[in-house]
Amino acid sequence: MVTFDELGLDEKLVQATSDLGYVNPTTIQEKAIPVLLSGTKDFIGLAQTGTGKTAAFGLPLLQLTDPSRKLPMSLVVCPTRELCMQIVNELELFKKHLKGVNVVAVYGGTSIGAQIRDIKRGVQIVVATPGRLIDLIERKAIQLEEIEYVVLDEADEMLNMGFQEDIEFILKNTPKRESTWLFSATMPPEIRKVSKRYMKEPIEVTVGKVNEANKSIDHQYYVTAAHHRYETLKRLIDFNPGIYGIIFTRTKADAQEVAEKLTREGYDIDALHGDLTQGQRDKVMGQFRDKSLQLLIATDVAARGIDVQGITHVINYELPDDVEVYTHRSGRTGRAGLTGICLSIVHSREIYKLRQIEKIVQNQFHKLEIPTGKDVCRKQFYFFMDKLLKVDISHGDYQTYVPMLQEKFADVTKEEILTRLAAMEFDRFLRYYENAGDLNVREDKRNARAGDKDQGRSRGKQDGGGRKNYSVDGNYKRLFVNLGTKDGFYKASFLQFILDMSDLRKDVLGRIDMKEMNSWVEVDASAATQMIKNIDGKNYRGRRIRMNDADSR
Repeated sequence: MVTFDELGLDEKLVQATSDLGYVNPTTIQEKAIPVLLSGTKDFIGLAQTGTGKTAAFGLPLLQLTDPSRKLPMSLVVCPTRELCMQIVNELELFKKHLKGVNVVAVYGGTSIGAQIRDIKRGVQIVVATPGRLIDLIERKAIQLEEIEYVVLDEADEMLNMGFQEDIEFILKNTPKRESTWLFSATMPPEIRKVSKRYMKEPIEVTVGKVNEANKSIDHQYYVTAAHHRYETLKRLIDFNPGIYGIIFTRTKADAQEVAEKLTREGYDIDALHGDLTQGQRDKVMGQFRDKSLQLLIATDVAARGIDVQGITHVINYELPDDVEVYTHRSGRTGRAGLTGICLSIVHSREIYKLRQIEKIVQNQFHKLEIPTGKDVCRKQFYFFMDKLLKVDISHGDYQTYVPMLQEKFADVTKEEILTRLAAMEFDRFLRYYENAGDLNVREDKRNARAGDKDQGRSRGKQDGGGRKNYSVDGNYKRLFVNLGTKDGFYKASFLQFILDMSDLRKDVLGRIDMKEMNSWVEVDASAATQMIKNIDGKNYRGRRIRMNDADSR
């Protein structure tokens, strides 16, 4: 098995990897580092998140850095503030035995003045989000003319977030770059076009297959009725008492609603969505990282770039429309050689979609029964007993109080003490689950076929949260909107954008037809007015959105 010191790295960098406990490189590191150390070859690395891509480009970048330079010579561009900070933190660990090498992070939501001062002090490596980097360029606070190495990390996510024009602007304005290194989990056509335009005969390395799910993740699904979705989520959380995970919803309204419900019921959870200020977002992420929060509920857009170690579970409250989105979601767990679980809550009409995802990611999904109330209580009870037996009593003067306890419980049997302890801990669970119903959908083949044909259309009923589901019976209005693929949208990201903007649920939507400059959206007639009212006239990246009835003059 190959070790880091066999890859051609400087001994000081090898020492840093050893200090961190890294001996053998991951596959992407083993394949990328020898190529990148030359500094003259363009490179495309396709690998899932959590496979060690930061070290794959970070170690060669540090080795190629000239400490005597005071102007930036390397630029790393990534989609989010969280990923930007994570990359800088890792580079700081890798360079701890190097002298004179400085790294700075530049991102939005914090003082641009402080970041400008950091750059002026003299740095060789700049790690930036596209928006803040463009701000610095326009203020003439950063010079790209001397940049030799450009790294595009999580390139597909930057594209999904609408940064294609920014990326092209950055590449056009780095005329002296020796090489461009592009890392991505997937390779959509738009990224392929960018690579052909700005890269020269890049060496391409694929670890696993594009879109292929991480093999260290167990993919599970549970079938329930749509109106039992929240109750199923709650039961699955209770059935996994040691869970530390992320729950994904389609819209920010769903994320907030589910988070509020679970918080009221005593769970350590908070929501991450687009309405939060940067300060609020930082606070939530800080609490999640230090495990003050056991669960984080997030939309796909809000969760972009999050990399938290030790996540045990990812829960799809609803399946995403896009396979790439499923791959990104599930990739939050099972990282760095650890195993993880990705749970999906589906109703019978979504089985066809799940089969499509299963086929494309080439990984078997396991159908499991939703636990009964007794199953949940039993699991919680065993978890509590294990935790009790593992309590560290080596410190503290507990022996002082043992005689008092023995005197107090002199007339109480050991069995009675244990029973009282269990009652004190589990009374809430036992009461709640005493008469808990079966949440599994039991259906024959005829019903399953009918569900597949229906393909997810719902009727005008109330969902589990008491919110109205608009009746989708073919009575659609076709709406025009002046946003399209040129604005950086894919179908999945566009879908979430219009649902978030309009505060509607996916049930109201029919067909979406996207073109380069414009799109047409079929929406239930009863929801069309609300969608137009909430979207028409708003701004997207400096452009006024126009939405109207496509069939009206």
